[in-house]
Amino acid sequence: MAPVRLSVLGAGSWGTALAALASARSDALIWARDPEQARAIGQQHLNPRHLPDIALPSALRATGDFDAALAHVLDGSDPAERLIVLGVPMAGLAEVCRRIAAALPARTPDAPPIHLLWTCKGISPDTHEWPHQIVAQALSGIAGLHTGVLSGPSFAREVAQGLPVALTVAGRDPGTGRAAQAAFHGTRARIYGTRDVMGVEVGGALKNVMAIACGISDGLRLGTNARAALITRGLAEIQRLGVALGGQADTFIGLTGLGDLVLTATGELSRNRQVGVAIGQGRTLDDILAGGMTAEGVRCARAAQALGRRHGLDLPITDAVCGVLFDGVAPPQAVAALLARDPRDE
Repeated sequence: MAPVRLSVLGAGSWGTALAALASARSDALIWARDPEQARAIGQQHLNPRHLPDIALPSALRATGDFDAALAHVLDGSDPAERLIVLGVPMAGLAEVCRRIAAALPARTPDAPPIHLLWTCKGISPDTHEWPHQIVAQALSGIAGLHTGVLSGPSFAREVAQGLPVALTVAGRDPGTGRAAQAAFHGTRARIYGTRDVMGVEVGGALKNVMAIACGISDGLRLGTNARAALITRGLAEIQRLGVALGGQADTFIGLTGLGDLVLTATGELSRNRQVGVAIGQGRTLDDILAGGMTAEGVRCARAAQALGRRHGLDLPITDAVCGVLFDGVAPPQAVAALLARDPRDE
């Protein structure tokens, strides 16, 4: 595969893990908003804020200079693939895209292509926009820029530790998938390609809502039968919304549908599941969030519910989660309401 010039923008746990993975085979640079964090990554080979106990590769370089991170991808006349990875959460996506648009020089149609991947999973709680829509608003006019989403069942800690992972890249340009494979695919990671951006994004967002539901069930000690039912019917719910929005049905039985759902609904490292468990054990959402725990499923549950209603869809698990999180419905009452629904064919 061709060599890759890669910059990861964002030094949270997932951005750091991806940069560490890429540094084994790519010229990788990570940008951290905090210069002290950049120095710790580049000099001490540690991310003390997010992955304090994991040694990072010495080949991974870091900077606190946003323009320098972009220049790393843009500079040079070598034939390397040029890849930008946005390792920022959904709440920071629009701002980083605007900074990229302002910092990128004018490009001619014959300039070397640049590939950009975002990794956040969710729906804007205010506008109900998906990540690809936010990216397009800021970056669609830049010549030679090809975009896509990198997603799949992955805990950042395990990737940073060098444990195996399989991910999916979705984008309209096949070159974006090839650039991601050149950067990440190897002995520790498998990268699969698809064109179904919408399906991948729906799977990545809705699995967080279903993981909260499974966590609530586990917190109530309802057993593994109940968890399996929630995962299975939750997958049907995710697929129902995804297809209505233009996703492909097969996407939801792959890595970014079933795979990501199983991991997030059952894994001990899942923040969304942890929020659900705490609620099932009697804690309030305000108390949980005040303790510093964040979970994307809380942010996008209402938006998913609104999108379902807009398309006339039945999303009972999403409705139940919203009832518990925002409307004062007691978890046992929400479970009883789900079980009392009219019978139907699967």
